[in-house]
Amino acid sequence: MFDRDKWGEILQALSANPVRTALTAFGVFWGIFILVILLAAGKGLENGVKKGFSGIATNTMFIWTQVSSKPYKGLPIGRDFNFKNDDVPALKATFPDLLYVSPRNQLGGYQGANNVVRGDKTGAFGIYGDYPELTSQESMSIIRGRFVNHNDINAKRKVAVIGEGVINLMYKPGEEVIGSYIKINGVTFMVVGVYKSRNNDGGGIEEAQKNIFIPFTTFQQAFNFGDTVGWMAITAKDGASITDLKKDIVNFLKARHTIHPDDERAIGNFDLYEEYSKVTGLFMILRFIAYFVGTLVLLSGVIGISNIMLIVVKERTKEIGIRRALGATPGTIRRQILTESIFLTIIAGMAGIAFATGLLAGLNAILDSMPSEDMMFANPSVDLLVVFVALMILVGSGLLAGFIPAQIAVSVKPVDALRTE
Repeated sequence: MFDRDKWGEILQALSANPVRTALTAFGVFWGIFILVILLAAGKGLENGVKKGFSGIATNTMFIWTQVSSKPYKGLPIGRDFNFKNDDVPALKATFPDLLYVSPRNQLGGYQGANNVVRGDKTGAFGIYGDYPELTSQESMSIIRGRFVNHNDINAKRKVAVIGEGVINLMYKPGEEVIGSYIKINGVTFMVVGVYKSRNNDGGGIEEAQKNIFIPFTTFQQAFNFGDTVGWMAITAKDGASITDLKKDIVNFLKARHTIHPDDERAIGNFDLYEEYSKVTGLFMILRFIAYFVGTLVLLSGVIGISNIMLIVVKERTKEIGIRRALGATPGTIRRQILTESIFLTIIAGMAGIAFATGLLAGLNAILDSMPSEDMMFANPSVDLLVVFVALMILVGSGLLAGFIPAQIAVSVKPVDALRTE
């Protein structure tokens, strides 16, 4: 029930020295402000990094052959070998938890030699032979036309999907792309689609748009690769971890290609799921640091409020004695002091939350107006759970700040309090 006299007394007590009260409250304001900003900054960084993984099957590993480092079954050290087409169905049959096993081949690449001709224009691009499943494993979207399909694979069609970077270098502005022809290493391909990628691909977003994708079988036939597979992108099903399957997959391929079981160099791999897990673990640490640092700053403000409440109790010792003499119980006095402390803490804390929220809204408006493709920071924000936790911290802080002063207030005997000058 609202007690106007009690709240009037609380406001009178806190406004008796407004400068002192404001400076004391600033400690809590600053602590909760820092807590919210640190959490929002960590969330913004997390959003930016995860945006880079968007569209990618993170439960994926890439695997390729290198050079044997151990002799085995009469075969010498330093032996070159390659994966073969029949490795793909063998992996699918042996490991039922695999969702995709996509063989890949490549020509050219970042800063490679000129390998594409169109009219009087030439360019150096990465040429990839792939299966349709690639679009489910990499962060790309088809913005015009289509990607390669299984009919292209089966018929070994000479079709190509090109990136926007290829268009900028090989086509005139406004020129029709779909249905046009390009020559790759002297072989003519018809363009059936245009893609846009969000992968950095080792050279940035711009370089990621300078690739050309053709059917895997066409690649092998057109460029005399036989049944050679350059590397494979392997994705596990939901509920299975590619990291857990990795060792068995590598050992299986070693056995198929007569590689020593202890040869750790012959087959290279990159575990995207393992790297992604490290990133998510890093953000958990950042959240912990944000809570830890913000709580310490908030605690310094709480100590300030506790000190000011001790001073207030000291100044009001005679008043407390009179109230005790008139019949006020220790519980009443304790509640009065705790209410003042909690009130000051919550007002200061809510002001800190409001100010931080306004700052984040302004920052988000600025970020929304800027190009965001290469930006590793996006939508810094805090959710309702964080606000609720902050409120609980504020209430707990107010109780903590007022507890010692309240105990001191009720421990003073009325007679001693009345003698105080």
